[in-house]
Amino acid sequence: MHKTKNDLPQENREKIIELLNARLADATDLKSQAKQAHWNVKGIHFFQLHELFDQVSTAAEAHIDLIAERATALGGTALGTIRVASQNSSLPEYPLEIVEGRDHVDALSNALAGFGKNVREGIDEADNLQDKDTADLFTEISREIDKLLWFVEAHNQT
Repeated sequence: MHKTKNDLPQENREKIIELLNARLADATDLKSQAKQAHWNVKGIHFFQLHELFDQVSTAAEAHIDLIAERATALGGTALGTIRVASQNSSLPEYPLEIVEGRDHVDALSNALAGFGKNVREGIDEADNLQDKDTADLFTEISREIDKLLWFVEAHNQT
């Protein structure tokens, strides 16, 4: 832990930093999965999905920055490399062999739903650790992820 004058108890900050780094791994993985879909999607709805998947990636990148900066603001170290993310992400593995738009929509919606679930759990965990700021950060992320999940899932709904 780095020295800080943040008044949250150190024990709480340590647990929150661990929580933040877990979601940082997920967000980093989500960004790379969205890029995988963006680069490899094919089919009749290519352009719309190509753009949408890039929007998911861009949002995930913004979330990565928020999460990492909160971890360091609490006196921790943001563990944000791709190698750390690949070892610690709780998201399902992205299928690399798919190309059809519907398959990418299904795979990316699985990742978004998993990340959203984890972030919502993090809201309660942060709140229980008396960190309203991290709970608020996770709430902001949750709203955006739910919106993106809606956008992605809409492509496979009739």
